[in-house]
This record gives sequence, structure tokens and C-alpha cells, in this order.
Amino acid sequence: MSKMLKTLDVLLLLCLVGAVNALYKQWIPDTKYENKTNWDKGAVPCGNDIVQFSAQRKVSVFVETTHAVQEMRIPVDGELILNSGAGFYVVAGQDPDCGAGVTTKFKTSESLQWFNPALWQAAETLDDMQQGKFLFSVHEESVPCQYDDVVFKALSSFRVDTSSSLPSIPVKSVSVLGKTFDSKSDFMQYLSSHTGQLQFHGSSTVTVGNSGCVDPSGCDCGNSVNNQKICATVTCTSLSCKKPLSPLGHCCEVCGAIVTIRYASNFNLQTYRRRIQHLFLVMPQYKSIQLGMSKVLKSQRLMGIIPFGSSAEIQVVILDEEKGTQSEALAWDIVKDARSHGANLGIVEAEFQASTGSSSDQLGSSAGMVVGVVFGVLIMITFIIVVVVLIRKGVVKMPPMPSLPSLSILRNNNDTGDLGGPLDRGYDNPMFDKPVMLPEAPSLYGTEINTSISLTQTGVHFVNPVYDENETDFTA
Repeated sequence: MSKMLKTLDVLLLLCLVGAVNALYKQWIPDTKYENKTNWDKGAVPCGNDIVQFSAQRKVSVFVETTHAVQEMRIPVDGELILNSGAGFYVVAGQDPDCGAGVTTKFKTSESLQWFNPALWQAAETLDDMQQGKFLFSVHEESVPCQYDDVVFKALSSFRVDTSSSLPSIPVKSVSVLGKTFDSKSDFMQYLSSHTGQLQFHGSSTVTVGNSGCVDPSGCDCGNSVNNQKICATVTCTSLSCKKPLSPLGHCCEVCGAIVTIRYASNFNLQTYRRRIQHLFLVMPQYKSIQLGMSKVLKSQRLMGIIPFGSSAEIQVVILDEEKGTQSEALAWDIVKDARSHGANLGIVEAEFQASTGSSSDQLGSSAGMVVGVVFGVLIMITFIIVVVVLIRKGVVKMPPMPSLPSLSILRNNNDTGDLGGPLDRGYDNPMFDKPVMLPEAPSLYGTEINTSISLTQTGVHFVNPVYDENETDFTA
């Protein structure tokens, strides 16, 4: 029994881990007959109207209920998907609730692109999606990521251009007409059908069966390779804030705040996202806030210039309608919460920058400064060692040193003053300036004895010429 419980615990844990950061991305446009925005007159055709589909356009239209028409002109390559009990009929005479009758055209959806972030909605669960609880994301992550579940509305059809720079677009699963495809072979079979070809077109193929994100701290979206394709569909607006910010994965600068979080092994992105939602976003002053949270890979540069890899961190993008003032207040709250409960949340350090020009200090900034100084010293030592080795091997040659003046020249010129005359020493040194005072080799036993030295029974006596000859007498 205990083994069975342990097995159930493991299976439950695997299910929870597999569900980590599994977002649902729903395609917003549709080709539903009952959607008035799909008609050029802004209204669904009625019994006195002529319905016209473009003859040369491919289209798949879902019809949910029964409709009266005066006339219908269908395309050469298209289909009408009829829901149970749906259909068309012609009214005998005039429809009193329709008016005079017009020719209304079904709008084309040929230009709707998969990589347009404005055409997707994201939710954490299917229930949140049904209730309209959508998440804000940067542009790259608004489009389905490689670990996301893609949802097309159940009672509707669509047409989407999947062209991209890569041959395939990997996702976890795709739901079409209420059926979920998570097997690659099954979905490929659906794409090859007539309905699949009308719904999906373009140079790239959507593939399913990608494994979900199993890292509790989150996974990289994988859409950076299509950044140009995504940003080509985005129109940026002019900003009035003091210091616009550029979030990673976003196509435009924004007014707001960006919180950067560095995490430990016990950090859980999904849990932390829910904490921020329940702790702060429910507060009245933050009702206008848009907050997006995800793992990003930030490139690292040596001395801010030389790239040497990337590091994973959590980016929290905060936007509001108050030119960034409310975003800055929320950013402060998030950083304070991280400083107070970081150990329990798996947060190592947190900082933020705001479009108002404000920013926060990093947690553990002193340690970071010490590490930076040590790293700089190691770089200098390494540089010196490399230069010395290169010089010894002859790869690098030292420039010739300027020659020093000869010592003989210095000796020859030591009696010469600055103006070329004799050098004034201030006083005469009797020991050196008057060498004639002593003989070169005084003879102690010769007949000629220097008068300044005398030999007696008590010793040798001589006069020190530095002092007065009459007063100073030294005995050796």
C-alpha cells in the first residue's frame, strides 16, 4: 500500500511539473458566419441580402445556426462547415426584418499572420481563458511559444498564414474545432485534409508533440529567431515618459518599469506569478496595471563590450496608463517583497528600473562589487603574464630604450657650472683642493722627511691640515 501511495505521489508530481508554465494561446480572428466583423457592411446578412464570397479566395467558414438569404455566391475553392442544425433557406417574398436588402461581402483573411502578436490571447488555464482572464506578455511571447498549447475557438473556423524563417513552428498541442491534436502524425494527417489546407497556409508547417516545460523556473520561449517577423507586424507609438525602457522580447520601448530577478534552484515561476497576482494586482491602485512575467536569456558582455554567453533571469514587465508612476510603485513593492521573503521564494537578488529614471539597488550589491574588483584584478594579472610570455618568445618586441649619458661625461663636466665657468663649491677643501700639501708617497725612512710628520719614540705624529697646525696634533 505504501509503495502504491509513493507511486501516486510521483505521478502527481510529474503531472504538476509537466504543467509548469504551460500557457494557452488562443487565436483571436475567425471565419465564423455569425461574426459581424467578418462582413464589409458590419452586419450578418439577412433574408433580403445577397451574400458574396470572393471567387478566387480560399476560405473555410463555420456556420453555427440557420440563416435566410436572397442569394449566395460561393468561391471556387472554399467550404462551409455546418454545425448541427445549421443551414440556409430562401425567404418567399421580402423579409420584413431585413430592410431593402444589400449585397454584403465576406472579408478576406488571407493576410492574417501567425506571428502577429496582436492576434493572440494568453491564459494560464482554460478556465481563465473562458472567463477572459488573459495574461500580458512581451511581443515575442504573445505568439505561441514552443511549450504552449494553441487553441482555435471550438465553434468557428479560421485562416492563418504560418510563413516564417524556419521550416516548422513547434508547439505542444493544437486544438481545432474542439479536437486537440498532440500527436505529430495525427495533426499532419489533419493538415493534409481539405479543411486543414484551407485553415493553415504558408511556407512553414505547425508541428505538435513538443514536450512541455519541465523546469519550475520557466523555459525560454524560443521565438527570438522570428523576432524580425514578429516586429514587422507591430506599430510602435510615441512615448512621453522621461526614460523609455526596452524589455527583452518586446518590439517597442515602453513607459513603466522592469523588475529583474535572479533566482535559486527552489524558485517556481508559476507559483511566483500567482503570488504577485493575489498579493498586488488585486489592489485598487494597481487595477490599470499590465504585468508580464517570464524567463529570458540575457547576453553577458565582458566590460560591457565582449559577449561571452548568456544568463537566465526572470523579467517582470510592468505597464500602466499613468506614464509609469503606478508601475514604479508596484516595482518597489515587488522588490521589497523579494528582499523580505527572497529565501523562501528562491530569489537571490532583485532590482528594477523605471521610465521615470528611478532604479533600485541590487540585493547583495556589496558582494557583487567585491566580485567585480577581484575579477578586474585577475584580468590585469592575466594580461601582464601574457605580455611577458609573448616578449620572451619573441612574438612581441620591446621598443629600444633611450641611451643614458656616459659617466665619463658627467665626470668631465662636474667642475663646470651652468654658464660654462668654474663651479663654485662655496669653500676650499684642504684635503682635495690642495693636493700639494702632502707628498704623493711620503718616506718614513728617507733622508727627506716631511715636516708635517715626525717619528718619535712615542709614535708617529702628523698635523691635520683641516684644523689649525699650531693647535691640533694627532698621535698614531
